Amino acid sequence: CYCNCCTYFNDKGWFRSLFVHKVDARKDAHSNLLSKKETSNLYKIQFHNVKPECLDEYNNLEAEVQRRLHQDQDFPCEVVGSWNIWYGEQDQAVHLWRYRGGYPALTDCLQKLRVNKEYLEFRKERAKMLISRQNQLLLEFSFWNEPLPRKGPNLYELRTYNLKPGTMLEWGNRWARAIKHRQENNEAVGGFFSQIGDLYVVHHLWAYESLQSREETRNSAWQKEGWDVNVYYTVPLVRSMESRLMIPTKSSPLQ
Repeated sequence: CYCNCCTYFNDKGWFRSLFVHKVDARKDAHSNLLSKKETSNLYKIQFHNVKPECLDEYNNLEAEVQRRLHQDQDFPCEVVGSWNIWYGEQDQAVHLWRYRGGYPALTDCLQKLRVNKEYLEFRKERAKMLISRQNQLLLEFSFWNEPLPRKGPNLYELRTYNLKPGTMLEWGNRWARAIKHRQENNEAVGGFFSQIGDLYVVHHLWAYESLQSREETRNSAWQKEGWDVNVYYTVPLVRSMESRLMIPTKSSPLQ
């Protein structure tokens, strides 16, 4: 039909098509494309804001609970590291947990803890010491090393990036090439991205001998070809970023 009415609607459809952005179909979720295939590890990061007068008591209580969970083979979880903030939000504790076996391991652990009288008492006691708490579930980037226990003393930096939605794949692709510039001094501990909690959040965990070592290591990266390109292309992906300098607790496997 070539009536004026049909011509109008055909033209209107053509006109609208000029403004329609065609999106290629995604082949897979970014969690599958960026995470490690050889492991099924799931991580949990906890941020606890502690009453200043309770920090020492809190650290002792956390250390005891972590020790008991590590010794009990029925709980498929392990603490990767525990820290107190040195520079950043004061009187804050950070804990990184690993669940070998992914979501089923997490579910199994939570179900057992809900009926564990000792753990329930611990939570009541801990609640008296806290101002607030927050957690996220994370996956590890495939191109980062798995965080393993290390001897100290070390100063740790947790750099947190809040990305623009839809940019996680580009971030991962850029850092898969750039990480080689930051591994010479064994400073790269682990890299993670959020799955539950605040989304499009990336955490990079670094270890340094001192603040001076951190400065020298970071400056040396700029002398390597390709590092400047990585920074140039990843900065526009970031909505906000935060740096926490952290001291490991006595019980932390990462010292």
